[in-house]
Amino acid sequence: MSTDTAAAAIPRPPARTASTPVLTGAEAVVRSLDLLGVTDVFGLPGGAIMPVYDPLMDDESVRHILVRHEQGAGHAAEGFAAASGRVGVAIATSGPGATNLVTAIADAYMDSVPIVCITGQVFSTLMGTDAFQEADIVGITMPITKHSFLVKRAEDIPGAIAAAFEIASTGRPGPVLVDITKDAQQAEAPFVWPPRIDLPGYRPVTKAHGKQIQAAAQLIAESKKPVLYVGGGVVRARAAEELRTLAESTGAPVVTTLMARGAFPDSHTQHLGMPGMHGTVPAVLALQESDLIVALGARFDDRVTGKASQFAPHAKVVHVDIDPAEISKIRTADVPIVGDLKDVLVDLDAAFRAVTGGTAPDISEWWSFLDGLRDEFPLGYTPTTDGLLAPQHVIQRIGELTGPEGIYAAGVGQHQMWAAQFIKYERPNAWLNSGGAGTMGYAVPAAMGAKVAEPDRVVWAIDGDGCFQMTNQELATCAINNIPIKVAIINNSSLGMVRQWQTLFFDGRHSNTDLNTGHGTVRIPDFVKLAEAYGCLALRVEKAEDVDAAIKTALETNDRPVVIDFVVSADAMVWPMVPQGVSNSYVQYARDHSPAFAEQED
Repeated sequence: MSTDTAAAAIPRPPARTASTPVLTGAEAVVRSLDLLGVTDVFGLPGGAIMPVYDPLMDDESVRHILVRHEQGAGHAAEGFAAASGRVGVAIATSGPGATNLVTAIADAYMDSVPIVCITGQVFSTLMGTDAFQEADIVGITMPITKHSFLVKRAEDIPGAIAAAFEIASTGRPGPVLVDITKDAQQAEAPFVWPPRIDLPGYRPVTKAHGKQIQAAAQLIAESKKPVLYVGGGVVRARAAEELRTLAESTGAPVVTTLMARGAFPDSHTQHLGMPGMHGTVPAVLALQESDLIVALGARFDDRVTGKASQFAPHAKVVHVDIDPAEISKIRTADVPIVGDLKDVLVDLDAAFRAVTGGTAPDISEWWSFLDGLRDEFPLGYTPTTDGLLAPQHVIQRIGELTGPEGIYAAGVGQHQMWAAQFIKYERPNAWLNSGGAGTMGYAVPAAMGAKVAEPDRVVWAIDGDGCFQMTNQELATCAINNIPIKVAIINNSSLGMVRQWQTLFFDGRHSNTDLNTGHGTVRIPDFVKLAEAYGCLALRVEKAEDVDAAIKTALETNDRPVVIDFVVSADAMVWPMVPQGVSNSYVQYARDHSPAFAEQED
């Protein structure tokens, strides 16, 4: 939804008093960020936002990090938010500056990441005239924001920014846009803090209905084959401990989606891994063969369900989500529960204990089946035959040498799936990726934002050679601003996931997927030279015996960013794999290899 604050959606502040400071709208933007506790923002100035950049230069509380592209600012804000749980902030000018944020805004919307984007707009008197660098960014982003504000008056700025932070961080988190005209930035008005915030219709439900909690507890107690289907909502709700308590009370198996990796420790005996298209066989079949799915902050995404009409045909569903729009959207819930997961999990655990008298039901037969799958189908990979590195080995060693306290941001594609599979995640907020939108170019700027938010943690960007070429300019931002991230380029010289699908579903016709970045004598670009030009330490690894030494060098280097070009096999594939559009019963029971098969669509 959008709001024109000139229409008084945000009430006017109280009357000016002798102690009320008078600030320009631009000064009000900066002062509001100060008072909201913002410490870091990512942005790039331009004509329509220039008034804000003048007082920002003198502000000692807010650190502005000058990016090289506004998309980088948006993804950095996402990485900052995803790693820390705090609201990330991006700033851009009007027109192309604002539209360059759109991909990151859409990404944040799909993955429920709390960010606030502040954009400049042309003078209000010029709006609608096709003025220089004019774009209706409120209209453009309306479908991909929780809320959009258009601010035309200086006195409305504090209220709009305060409301933006409130909306972004409450209920289901997400992106909020504040578009401010240049005349509003230049005009003066009394600055009143805190402003009155009135958001009619915005009332997130946090407390679930007791009868629904009781009904869910009863279903869990009666179930013979339950599974806890954990989505990214558990991470956003900061409910990992509450999840663990419920899991151990019930004894039920746990699967964590791509967005939920780390919400439940990989080392826990009840964890079956990641479900979905590239999930583990035990996780996929636990959902498919269950008689009860307890969905926690998950949305039954098509990459998890496969053919939705054939997904878990014998299972009843308890669906818990903060967003009522997700309940029964894809799979009808037998027990719908709307509420904050942190509170719901506590209430559900208490109700389950009351129903069972503190003794979990016997589901040993279910566990016998699942443990058999774990023994029969452990996660593994096929050694390469072309003399090049196995990408799975590289990523696994990054995780093992860095450890669970690190942060791992991945781009999109094969390397993303391998990073989700072969790094062991023991805590929430350690795994950052673009799940819903699948945005190439996410990793480097997101890692940058994560390192700003969590400077004492090791932060890796695990990227593909395709993804890396979309946003690698932010390495300059990292080098100049002393943000020493580590970048592992899993360089198979191709658009790997597209190539894999072409191999399987298009008779091996690799149309326009060769990038010429890593194999042979010609490297365009040469990633080592490129990284060095950006002020990074740059290494290239082509032999398995050199992998550990390169990773250790990166871990020991903290005075600049490090980029490692790992030259890996283009023939490596992501397994297991459930083809798109088929039932999850059609699992590729393959650990080390799998034959090609025809994709089956509806």
